[in-house]
Amino acid sequence: MAFVSFLIPCFVVSTDIAFSCQNAADFVGASSPGDIVIGGLFAVHSEMLHTEEDPIKPVIQNCAGFEIQVFLQTLAMIHAIETINNSTLLSGVTLGYEIYDTCAEVTKAMASALRFLSKFNSSEDAVEFKCNYSDYIPRIKAVTGASYSEVSMAVSRLLALQLIPQVSPASSAEILSDKIRFPSFFRTIPSDFHQTRAMTHLICESGWNWIGVIATDDDNGRFALESFGVQAMVNNVCIAFKEMLPAYLSDSTFHTKVDHAIEKIVKETRVNVIVVFMRQFHVLKLFKKAIERNVNKIWIASDNWSAAVKISTIPNIRQLGTIVGFGFKSGDISSFQDFLRNLHEKPTENNKFLREYIMLLSVCAHLEYHDFQTCISNQSQDDLLEDVENKHQIWRDNFLNANIEPGFIQSTRLAVYAIAHAIKGQCKNRNCKDPSAFTPWELLEELKKVIIIDDDKEVKFDSNGDMSTSYDVLLWKEIDGHMEITTMAEYDAEKGDFVFKDEEKKKDFLNLKKVQSTCSQHCRPGQMKKVTESPHTCCYECVYCPENHYSNQTDMDYCYQCNNKTYWAPINSTTCYKKTIYFLAWTDWFAVFLLLLSAFGIVLVLSICVIFTKNLNTPVVKASGGLTVCYIILFSHFLIFLSTIFFIDVPTEFKCKTRQALFGISFTLCISCILIKSLKILLAFSFDPKLQNFLKCMYKPVPTVVTCTGIQVVICTFWLIFRTPFVNQNFSIPRAIILECNEGSIIAFGIMLGYIAALAFICFIFAFKGRKLPENYNEAKFITFGMLIYFIAWIVFIPVYATTFGKYLPAVEIIVVLISNYGILCCTFLPKCYIIIYKQETNTKSAFLKMLYTYSSKSAGSVAVSQVSLDSKSSSFRAPISDSCKTDKNSVNGNCQFQVPGQPLIKGKVLPKNAARKRVSSI
Repeated sequence: MAFVSFLIPCFVVSTDIAFSCQNAADFVGASSPGDIVIGGLFAVHSEMLHTEEDPIKPVIQNCAGFEIQVFLQTLAMIHAIETINNSTLLSGVTLGYEIYDTCAEVTKAMASALRFLSKFNSSEDAVEFKCNYSDYIPRIKAVTGASYSEVSMAVSRLLALQLIPQVSPASSAEILSDKIRFPSFFRTIPSDFHQTRAMTHLICESGWNWIGVIATDDDNGRFALESFGVQAMVNNVCIAFKEMLPAYLSDSTFHTKVDHAIEKIVKETRVNVIVVFMRQFHVLKLFKKAIERNVNKIWIASDNWSAAVKISTIPNIRQLGTIVGFGFKSGDISSFQDFLRNLHEKPTENNKFLREYIMLLSVCAHLEYHDFQTCISNQSQDDLLEDVENKHQIWRDNFLNANIEPGFIQSTRLAVYAIAHAIKGQCKNRNCKDPSAFTPWELLEELKKVIIIDDDKEVKFDSNGDMSTSYDVLLWKEIDGHMEITTMAEYDAEKGDFVFKDEEKKKDFLNLKKVQSTCSQHCRPGQMKKVTESPHTCCYECVYCPENHYSNQTDMDYCYQCNNKTYWAPINSTTCYKKTIYFLAWTDWFAVFLLLLSAFGIVLVLSICVIFTKNLNTPVVKASGGLTVCYIILFSHFLIFLSTIFFIDVPTEFKCKTRQALFGISFTLCISCILIKSLKILLAFSFDPKLQNFLKCMYKPVPTVVTCTGIQVVICTFWLIFRTPFVNQNFSIPRAIILECNEGSIIAFGIMLGYIAALAFICFIFAFKGRKLPENYNEAKFITFGMLIYFIAWIVFIPVYATTFGKYLPAVEIIVVLISNYGILCCTFLPKCYIIIYKQETNTKSAFLKMLYTYSSKSAGSVAVSQVSLDSKSSSFRAPISDSCKTDKNSVNGNCQFQVPGQPLIKGKVLPKNAARKRVSSI
């Protein structure tokens, strides 16, 4: 197969070979031979120097800004490899390494990656172009790194050409979990998805929703910002502002944009929480400026700088406020610390990073701790060559240990061990002393199955190539005048919650909640958010929950409606209350009053019944229609009074069905009997032959009562069958439920009442015609009054009943029932009882005959006068000349004389005694 070779150029930028590049070997930062070589990519320097000389030439420049933390990661990789080589893990197979400095630049990292791809044992470090790399053996088997996600993205795409495994201990961008675009990428840390979710969880738990975000304008910063934005939106956290700073310190606009970011922070007074996704050297510049402007906020640190000692040692760092961040889970690094203590004994020939660090110690030895650290970070490689000429080498024993960031050391160690375990899997049946024993893509498949025991826990890569480890929640606290980075809690990525080690740590977390960072004040329970014209949902007004709605939490977007009609809530309520159930109870004073009236009516009925029974044979009782009729009427009155009981207390189906039917049938029976009495009295004392014949045809007592009452029974039966009354819950009152009987059909109810009214009207007409009967027989007059009371009561009842609601609605009907019942009962029986008790002399047969004689005389005269009136042509009838009717007690006939003006004298006859007796007996 044809191939094209590419040579990796190396350009000289300095006359001293200490840091310049004469050939490919000079490009390596640290190396060690081995049977299997692992590559390393670390941003040991923070920036690449760019000169104006020959800018168009493809020259790889020297770097500046020595990063102690990243340098420690390279040492962690070396220490892990040496530990593995000194163990039995690979059974005699030794690991080698080639570590390159990316200088936080993609271009520099790509140059290193090209060397990784070069063919093994190639004298020219050539990368062969092939269509199939299945049998291709590159210079290295796997890569550890890079430090930044932006660099890892570029390198991973290049390494994917040969499917060389890349295990990063620091690149956390969520996009790197995409195995389609980055098939050979793994990492020993969680992705930014978990970090941003943890940050959002912290923000929500602390009650903040109005925050600022500052990120670097590179792939890592943009992807972190995007991931955080999604999490913030899901959790109703609003981002007040976003500031992007240039990715490279050499950018001419860097300081201007830092100033602009600080101005934004100062201007947004309601924003007291700032989330920072930046590299350490960016944060260093930002914080120094913020200290100058006396900015005091809560800063949420990303994993990149949350444990940065060089930032925590900035003078006056405490003035910035509170710093809380998320760091990778640390492990046991005691052996690594021992390694650092003996580092000065290590040879530096194959480790340019160590050699440079020793030179930096010599140059900056005279400075205090922070200034010493700053001195190290600010030295360029070219300047260092000039400054170190006359300096003696000085070693600071504790400086490296003091700058350890345990999370990064642990993740670097895990990356090396993961590769070693994968190699072990490949070397089971192969001679791995031979570098061509397996290819990188075979190692890649083995890496997917690797399980590492760390701190007695199994850790492995998931399907996205991420290692599911947790985060340490770090809090920067001032202890004894120094800023210490302490572990406040642990964030469990799987459960999505914080785990506190002790109560003191939990108090530190609770103290964070004292700081307010909201666009609007929190809406209390009983209120809800009302969105204003602001585009942010976190900016709102708090309004009270309306009636029948409630909210039981702070900052609710809407109020819950009370579940059903049986609950209610006032305005600004935090809960729903059960509605009070109202009905006309036995204990209600008005109900008691009405019951007393009904009870009195029942006593009155029984009393009348006793009076009439004792005076059974007296004329008054006989004139009332006899004891049977009286008993029926009194029994119907008793049932009417009794029916009022069913209007009181908790309505039930039985009560609702019984009360109207019982009242309607009882009242109909009462009116029917009174109607028969009215007919009988009118028939007995009527002197008009035509009327008498009509009344005789109508007067059928038993059939009439049975028919009239039977019609009402039929009406009530149809009503109960087809539209039966039922118990209804009336919700018309906001805070109460009125238990009432729904009549089922207003039409049926109206027909029942209308039928009673029709009978009462007929009874009224007949009674009105008989209103001039003898005094002791004048029952018709009182019946007329009773019917008038009935009509007045029920006419008033209709509008009152239609406009009344509530628990006293049944009382309205009880009142009208009692009024009408008392009216008819009193008008029908009390006058007779009065005669029986107080006028016993008139309750004799002779007294009744005398009254009948008198009435007969008047009736005969009336008939004569009526006849004269009909025969007379003159329409003026003034008065008789003589209207005396001479009557003797013992005489049979009496004479009356009437004279109409201009007419002869007319004589009238008084009824004979036997005729009067017949009238009495007919009654």
